Amino acid sequence: MKAAVWHGRKDIRIEERELRELRDNEVTVRVAWAGICGSDLHEYEEGPVFVPAEKQDDLTGEMAPLTMGHEFAGVIEKVGSSVTKYKVGDRVAINPTLTYGNKPEDMDIYDGFSFIGLHGDGGFTTYANVPESNVYLLPDTLTLQDGALVEPMAVAVQAVKEGDLRFGDTVAVFGAGPIGLLTIIAAKAAGASKVIALDLSESRLEKAKELGATHIINSGKEDPVKAIRAIVPDGVDVTFEVAGVTQTYIQSIDATRARGTMVIVSIFARPIEWNPLHLTNTGVKITSSIAYSPTSFQQTVDLMGTGQLKPQGIITSQIELDDIVEKGFEALTTDKSQSKILVKLSGEK
Repeated sequence: MKAAVWHGRKDIRIEERELRELRDNEVTVRVAWAGICGSDLHEYEEGPVFVPAEKQDDLTGEMAPLTMGHEFAGVIEKVGSSVTKYKVGDRVAINPTLTYGNKPEDMDIYDGFSFIGLHGDGGFTTYANVPESNVYLLPDTLTLQDGALVEPMAVAVQAVKEGDLRFGDTVAVFGAGPIGLLTIIAAKAAGASKVIALDLSESRLEKAKELGATHIINSGKEDPVKAIRAIVPDGVDVTFEVAGVTQTYIQSIDATRARGTMVIVSIFARPIEWNPLHLTNTGVKITSSIAYSPTSFQQTVDLMGTGQLKPQGIITSQIELDDIVEKGFEALTTDKSQSKILVKLSGEK
């Protein structure tokens, strides 16, 4: 079967691969649609970041070269002998996070933490074998395209939870890429009264406004902290750092009110230099989030199913697997009007 395989930085190849044997606790998913994530882009531009290139991953037992893709949905083609919750023909979204499962999620969401599609073979292909515990039924109100958006939407839902966002709170989102846009959607749904989006791209800022941002700031044209404090003089209650650079990290703290919260959602591919003394005069709390609990993933499916979360507006392109490098990874690198690019596999609705 055809697959998009990561071999190294700037080296993703479309090639033929065999599907490994199905384990007793797994299902085979016929992939319909898969999204290109910012973490995929990091692996393409700067990797390996998460991809196990030197030794096998502890949880998957796999290493590069491997099939990428962790935002995907499809139809169950086959079930393992011990699978009880699902049947052939079920329409499902995939939670790609793998943990040891030794700790309750309220204690440690990331008990181990590896990713289908980053630490082992994923969904940029025709079929994928996935553990039963990572499969979530889609309601009839959601298409399989919608299902490919559940994973990134769940990232934003978990980030908003980590920020302890309350009704009426004010929010600033630094970075209006796909996860930043989804964080805007989640913050609005959670009751934020003001949602300020910041980015260098006018097209991304317009998209942010379209999806619910109450204010937009081009941080290349004006001082972002001053602009935020002109809107909320004491600083916002919660900031979300979704850009992943030193400058926005520092600005996020400076834009947060005393004893407010800054949530790191982005992936920092390189270390940054920062002095924690920066926090001592205000007591700003810093937390972080990269994925989601199983509960948050199911809640995301439910909220999308009822229409309370509507991430569909972030889709900017649909491409074929053969074009994933040029029209996918390269387009996301060079064209800031692109947000979420979906890759068509079976193309089922």
